[in-house]
Amino acid sequence: MHLSSRQDYVSISFAGQGSGSYNNSKQWRRQSCWRKWKQLSRLQRSLILFILVLLFICGIASYPSVTEHLRGKTPFISYESEPLVGCQNLLKAGIIECQCNKDCFPFTFISFVSFVLESSWLEAVQEAFRHAWKGYKEFAWGHDELRPISKSYSEWFGLGLTLIDALDTMWILDLKEEFEEAKSWVATELTFNKNVDVNLFESTIRILGGLLSTYHLTGDTLFLDKAKDIGSRLMPAFNTPSKIPYSDVNIGKGIAHPPRWTSDSTVAEVTSIQLEFRELSRLTQEPQYQAAVAEVMKQVHKLDGKLDGLVPMFINTNNGQFTHQGIYTLGARADSYYEYLLKQWIQGGKKENQLLEDYLQAIEGVKKNLLQKSSPNGLTFVGELSHGQFSPKMDHLVCFLPGTLALGAHNGLPADHMDLAKELMETCYQMYIQMETGLSPEIVHFNMHQGSTRDIDVKLADRHNLLRPETVESLFYLHRLTKDHKYQDWGWEILQNFEKYTKVSSGGYTSINNVRDPEYPSPRDKMESFFLGETLKYFYLLFSNNTNLISLDQYVFNTEAHPLPIWPSTA
Repeated sequence: MHLSSRQDYVSISFAGQGSGSYNNSKQWRRQSCWRKWKQLSRLQRSLILFILVLLFICGIASYPSVTEHLRGKTPFISYESEPLVGCQNLLKAGIIECQCNKDCFPFTFISFVSFVLESSWLEAVQEAFRHAWKGYKEFAWGHDELRPISKSYSEWFGLGLTLIDALDTMWILDLKEEFEEAKSWVATELTFNKNVDVNLFESTIRILGGLLSTYHLTGDTLFLDKAKDIGSRLMPAFNTPSKIPYSDVNIGKGIAHPPRWTSDSTVAEVTSIQLEFRELSRLTQEPQYQAAVAEVMKQVHKLDGKLDGLVPMFINTNNGQFTHQGIYTLGARADSYYEYLLKQWIQGGKKENQLLEDYLQAIEGVKKNLLQKSSPNGLTFVGELSHGQFSPKMDHLVCFLPGTLALGAHNGLPADHMDLAKELMETCYQMYIQMETGLSPEIVHFNMHQGSTRDIDVKLADRHNLLRPETVESLFYLHRLTKDHKYQDWGWEILQNFEKYTKVSSGGYTSINNVRDPEYPSPRDKMESFFLGETLKYFYLLFSNNTNLISLDQYVFNTEAHPLPIWPSTA
């Protein structure tokens, strides 16, 4: 699919009008206007009626004689008079503006349209979550992941992974009923006293991070107690000759080990658990958690084998040295190392200069070694380097980078970081809209030779989409920090395509095998826990214009989208 020119108009769609889902017939019956009207939610019908009333009032006000007649009368709305239903809340929220004088008008039409869009889009995310939750609750309750096509489940650790990952999402989306039923399961059913191997990284970012985040948002010590339990059970992973942790730990037996096939751990995994363990130490006043993860960062900082701040993908748990050297990527096995350099610095109050120095050096290394432009449209992308050979391969995982760069610029880092963030954000968006389904593949290759007719190629084995959050995550940061509403528009397009090609009618959403085949994208029958824990959460935060909803000056998100507090200054 070639690039399509973007037009200067706003397309408004309403949730609930699906454009296709598995188990649904492709033949759609014609529906009357009345039936379509009844399918809209009460909020959407109210908003449409209010727009019509507002247009009618604007029409009357446009006639001079009517305007003169009204001049000097009681204002239509003011702080002294009784406001329209809900208007006072809009005023308090800063969504609308109103002068306190006789010419006061309820609010500008543009502000109202913005409010309509925001309300409709936020409700659409809530409905998407409820639909995903419906499938999980009916077919996978208490299990790790939903298999929505077969109406069953799969286990990874056997710890209710999707439920724990989604706790803070439900709280942020104000889905109190769903949250309470999940909380009840945590209180009565969740136990970590199991003879089961878990991955240190995945259980830290999803389970420990999710429990800590939910504790901070709710103040309920149930979640802190569970966080202490799992955190302490993960500590045997650090009992290695090098203090670089093993990848796996049996949380029932307290025994850790590397994978069966190697004594290596991935660099991303051992350097992307710091936010969570540091916060656990701060809350418990038990220093061993922070000490263990700080030792990892200290050792990685001084290791040989880096290229301008870029790190290899593997590290040996016996000798603490990088292995498989010469390969540098911001994709799988290395990505969140760079993310956590910046976020630890922010979490700790911008005092740990070693972390900042490593982050800044790495970004310069990206610019020097991995940054290129595609042909014919000159999209900026981040490739890979293998033993001196550049590859124009970019994982969807790399789309975390625009958001991370924007967050750094927001915290006082060089302004050109924001410029690069905007360029890469455009590229990540193009990875979606250049596909026939409007959904990004897992991996793309960019064309660099002159004469190319399209910027992006996708190999057959890379055409799957796992409902990943990285692009939506970066859209959230770019919108929150620039106030440019085009990022919301892009996100809305992506959400509609998730609805069209991944929604399963009986409940849940599925990853798909082929983003280039809109007729049959080939469902994989799996809903990853991060779809609820990250993707839908970032959609909601992207569509909200309330900058105080998980303020970026008060919270830092872990790599699973669980917000943890920025530590208060102790100066």
